[in-house]
Amino acid sequence: MTKRTVAVLVHPDREEALDNAIAFMADLHAMGFDFLVFDDDLQRIADRVAPEVEFEALDSRMAELAVVFGGDGTILRAAEWALPLGVPLLGVNLGHVGFLAELEPSDLHELATVVAERRYQVEERLALEVQVRDQDGRVTWTSAAVNEVSLEKRARERMLNVLVSIDERPLSRWGCDGVLVSTPTGSTAYGFSAGGPVVWPDVKAMLVVPLAAHALFNRPMVLSPSSKVRLDIIPDLQASGILWCDGRRSHEVADGEVIEVTQLHAKLRLARLREQPFTTRLVKKFALPVQGWRKQTEK
Repeated sequence: MTKRTVAVLVHPDREEALDNAIAFMADLHAMGFDFLVFDDDLQRIADRVAPEVEFEALDSRMAELAVVFGGDGTILRAAEWALPLGVPLLGVNLGHVGFLAELEPSDLHELATVVAERRYQVEERLALEVQVRDQDGRVTWTSAAVNEVSLEKRARERMLNVLVSIDERPLSRWGCDGVLVSTPTGSTAYGFSAGGPVVWPDVKAMLVVPLAAHALFNRPMVLSPSSKVRLDIIPDLQASGILWCDGRRSHEVADGEVIEVTQLHAKLRLARLREQPFTTRLVKKFALPVQGWRKQTEK
């Protein structure tokens, strides 16, 4: 009988994450599982895990599920591997806000049993694909993004001049710090900080959020998921741009290159243990005062 395989992906610096991952692997090993781990974690897990627990590097084979011990940053790192393979991610929040994570540390006692019995549901989220093209139309750089694609200025003292086009139609030219193209998942991340709307994750949409745009029309926009966003940097000898995907992968935009952002054919797959309305998650993660701010100060 073929053993079942689960990926166990750990925050690179937090000892608490490693401690919980080792305990989880021990519990699941007793149920007949093997494991995949990040290449960088092979040695530090080998130093801590029981000798009989078998694990390999992440790219050695497929896994039925990836359990991520960390915060949203660790989940975004895990998504780089899981997204093209369609592997669901189950996050254990050991970070700060943790919108992508499903479990809190207090839930860890049931985690191994939940995974072994497949007592979870999988929801799918829209992701983005970015392509950078040169003047001849050749693709010079490409990447996926779970949260957002951000075009930002490289020099603090200079604004970028960006022409934004939607579905091959010019929309507006902005003098700005940059432009953000976000998924609903990313609307509570960089997009939220930049003044964009919070979009419920089951809404199929793309967001365009200008970053400090000096323009009359500079409001965030919600687009169809089938839209294509094109960003052209207007040539300026003293202003250049850099492109970031999820704050993890970057590309310095060369003269004449254009950026195109569309919906990715693959979906981010997140494992959920229980039904929790997004409203409840939003209130909890942002500690929103449901009764209002004035209610708290009234005596």
